[in-house]
Amino acid sequence: MEFNIAVLGGDGIGPEVTAEAVNVLGAVERSFGHTFNLHYGDVGGISIDKHGTPLLEEVRDLAGSSDAVLFGAVGGPKWDDPTASMRPEDGLLELRAQLGVFANIRPVRIYDNLVESSVLKPEVLDGVDMVVVRELTGGLYYGEPKGRTETPDGWTSVDTMYYTEAEIERILRVGFALAQGRRKKLASIDKANVLECSRLWRQVATRLGPEYPDVELEHVLVDACAMQLVQRPARFDVIVAENTFGDILTDEAAVLAASMGLLPSASLADVPVPGRRTQGFYEPIHGTAPDIAGQGIANPVGSILSAALMLRYSLGLTEEAAAIERAVEDALAGGLATPDVATESSQRVSTVEMGRRIAAAVNPESGKEG
Repeated sequence: MEFNIAVLGGDGIGPEVTAEAVNVLGAVERSFGHTFNLHYGDVGGISIDKHGTPLLEEVRDLAGSSDAVLFGAVGGPKWDDPTASMRPEDGLLELRAQLGVFANIRPVRIYDNLVESSVLKPEVLDGVDMVVVRELTGGLYYGEPKGRTETPDGWTSVDTMYYTEAEIERILRVGFALAQGRRKKLASIDKANVLECSRLWRQVATRLGPEYPDVELEHVLVDACAMQLVQRPARFDVIVAENTFGDILTDEAAVLAASMGLLPSASLADVPVPGRRTQGFYEPIHGTAPDIAGQGIANPVGSILSAALMLRYSLGLTEEAAAIERAVEDALAGGLATPDVATESSQRVSTVEMGRRIAAAVNPESGKEG
């Protein structure tokens, strides 16, 4: 089969880790006989520097016409001036909105060989295997009005959390659907004791619950969820949250896995249904990590696993996705580790070597030195 994939590496370590995901996709091509047509474009800070905008129209069109988008990361200190008229992240937000990828799915699992790399006690991590579903195209990040105003008394600023009932319902349905295929437990996260948006969120979740009688629904305040993620994380199966809450909680959940560099994400434009392909945007959850960019030590696993999610959700290649996931598990079980998760007993490897070894596990010919 033949597919068109937009590859947008972005800034910092984004291009480095994305390159290893692409190499693993090459191994999938050789093992399974597919053709992945890769189309590259600039986005974020590099696009501002080269083109004067974080997202060119041609790159926007490329993303929209592709079967899926494989993304790196954007941003960095170079573009952090708060008075700047444009920021690298503007390109990312625009792409998400354009593609309509409202459901950000972030699996969090613990690899046995990396338990000692976590800051949490091993007994806290026992049995942790969850998925966080984050609403991605609404809430504070997109609501209007938004902006800053200079007044005689100083600057004022406003961000608006805005949600419609329909937006809340569609993301909750993603959470319910995923829970049905897992341990059938859904934690709906809100701040209903304070926020009107959260009260509507809880109302909609409560209304939908009877449609999924096999799923145990619970409502959890976001601050309580944040506490329980580090105290009793194994109690969670599927977590669903609005944009800002989901952003924060998934970064916290990365501590469970020992490193943000390990965690992938899939942003989808529809409720995931086995066997049905949907438009998707795939990226590791980490940022650009400018302090280690160019040093060859970034962890590419999150990006590689994002490519596996791309195969599963947007390309319908479930066997191929599983092959990548097994290859990652084998590499980590074998003691391979980039510096972010390495211990005294680890075999420390570079970004490129980790990618090469995972590709070799998918297809032995891919692991040969060039």
